[in-house]
Amino acid sequence: MNDSERGPATGHYSDDDKHLQSLGYVPSFKREFSNLATISFAFSIMGLCSSIATTFNTPLLLGGPSSVTWCWILGSTMCFTLGASIAEIVSAFPTCGGLYTASAQLVPKRHRPIVGWVVGWLNILGQVAGLSSTEFGLSNMIWAAVIIAKDGNYTVTSGMVVGLFIGLLMFHGILNCLATRYLARMTTGFVFVNLGTTAIIIIVLLATTGKHNFHSAGYVFGSEGVVNQTGGWNTGIAFLFGLLSVQWTMTDYDATAHISEEVRRAAYAAPAAIFIAVIGTGLGGWLLNIVLVLCSGPLGDLPGPSGNAFLQIMVLRMGKAGALFLWAFVCLTAFFVCQTALQACSRTVYAFSRDHGFPDRGYFGHVSKSTQTPLRAIWATTLFSILPGLLDFASPVAANAIFSLTAMALDISYIIPIAMRRIFRNHPEVIFTPGPFYLGDGLLGWALNINCICWVLFVSVIFSLPTYLPVTKDTMNYAAVITGGVVLLSLTWYFVDGRRHYQGPQSNIHSGYMDKEAESDNDNGEFTADVKNVALPEDAKN
Repeated sequence: MNDSERGPATGHYSDDDKHLQSLGYVPSFKREFSNLATISFAFSIMGLCSSIATTFNTPLLLGGPSSVTWCWILGSTMCFTLGASIAEIVSAFPTCGGLYTASAQLVPKRHRPIVGWVVGWLNILGQVAGLSSTEFGLSNMIWAAVIIAKDGNYTVTSGMVVGLFIGLLMFHGILNCLATRYLARMTTGFVFVNLGTTAIIIIVLLATTGKHNFHSAGYVFGSEGVVNQTGGWNTGIAFLFGLLSVQWTMTDYDATAHISEEVRRAAYAAPAAIFIAVIGTGLGGWLLNIVLVLCSGPLGDLPGPSGNAFLQIMVLRMGKAGALFLWAFVCLTAFFVCQTALQACSRTVYAFSRDHGFPDRGYFGHVSKSTQTPLRAIWATTLFSILPGLLDFASPVAANAIFSLTAMALDISYIIPIAMRRIFRNHPEVIFTPGPFYLGDGLLGWALNINCICWVLFVSVIFSLPTYLPVTKDTMNYAAVITGGVVLLSLTWYFVDGRRHYQGPQSNIHSGYMDKEAESDNDNGEFTADVKNVALPEDAKN
């Protein structure tokens, strides 16, 4: 291994670490993620087949089969513009704070605390909801398999679903306590399971469905497949509810940024992974959705006794044994999504605590010396992620709000720094230094940025609507209430107390240098010499 690949523990700073220092942070993690592991991480956070399996009921049963196919390609095209805009910012600011850290650097100094605060809380809320909803979906997927194995003669209670959900979360918390090198090795294989499972399901479904059982093109793509089952909404709104599946699947783009301090050549690898994963997930997901609808059988028979239309279609065409065998790999894919989501969210919690965004005096902004991972942040994330899943005790519809909440909170946290970069592009206090992945200041860059901002605002309105009418306490969509409540409470907290200890993302250069220089006494002074040759950013000097 040459010097450019070595981390801070070796006594030498890599080029990545020097770039990180120029952004105001002392390297705290080992860079163990290769290009393949980073791409695999980006694919895994989206999940593809498992994410579609978790949310397939929503477009199919609200807007009909055509909603499944058209909303996916529409949403994934728009998500491409959002993913490209995010990749540009991640390339310029490859820190574990992700867009939270970048947002405060893209506004004048007087706005940094409030912008960083809002983006930080929205991003953490979205990531916690994303982890919780994925783990909750995995729990339901496992119980759906049990119901199929028992030929439908099995009753699953809310307590059973929530109990398994909590157990899975705790297990992922334990796995995330491993050192970064082990996490990187595990992650490398995720992409092959993800894409391989998707491809096999597509092939087997087509092979086991006789030509006479295929639905017509009008059912898959046309007006024949538009079926309004919302109980009162007009057909256009019912159709647009199908966007939930693609928006929930293709979000958490900046998760790759949150591990960028553990990635080699992060300014290149992290945005490239986001770009590749968005395109691959968009195209692969569309093909899978088309095949599922094509082979789905009578709409009235879905979602079936398992409560999962995806699994029921597999059982119909493959038989129980074949369907359950492949379903195990779909569940494994969801397991990988939870693993990567917890890792990414814990790094955000670590970064926010490091910047004194929590009233914890930096307690969660601590890296374990034994594993060089933020163990405190990992367990804080794990425990907080339990709370959204408890909504299932209120009602299944209330629990489903965490899926909408994920897309709303995360996507809104993304468009704030994207908008700020354009609004304050000529401000003397804002210096945006593009990374290797740069959209430019021409028509293309502006078009992509404006498009993704308008799109997120539009889908946030859709996701705020209750999916069934009339609205009762059992059918109420709590996503907007929770998101708005968290933003309101966080702002109140900021003005009452938060602004006293939170000044936006803060450089830890000086404190980090003192710690490292003390350690360098046992390293023949090499570390100190390297550090002193790095110029401090202006904020760090102040």
